[in-house]
Amino acid sequence: MSHTILLLQSTSKLDSRTYSDYESVDECLDGICKVFEEHLKKRNPTSPSITYDISELFEFIDQISDLSCLVFQKPTGQYKPHNKEWIKQEIFQLLRKQAAGGK
Repeated sequence: MSHTILLLQSTSKLDSRTYSDYESVDECLDGICKVFEEHLKKRNPTSPSITYDISELFEFIDQISDLSCLVFQKPTGQYKPHNKEWIKQEIFQLLRKQAAGGK
């Protein structure tokens, strides 16, 4: 488990910057999926359930003005930054693992 900080700027406006911290990378990735699900709920307020595929999630990630993760590295005591492409790769791996029944 590596402490992870999510940095998100949803629009080009600087006041849209937010951050969240998580106990692990997987928790952070779940948090990104929840942000997308909330976005879908706002766009479809009357829909009783929300479904999406990974391509829609990745399109949403690409449209975010700025998104990155800082992952704590125990050996160095520093945070390593990761970009959108890394985030998408990690989300793909996480969802694949969850689909296979792993957690």
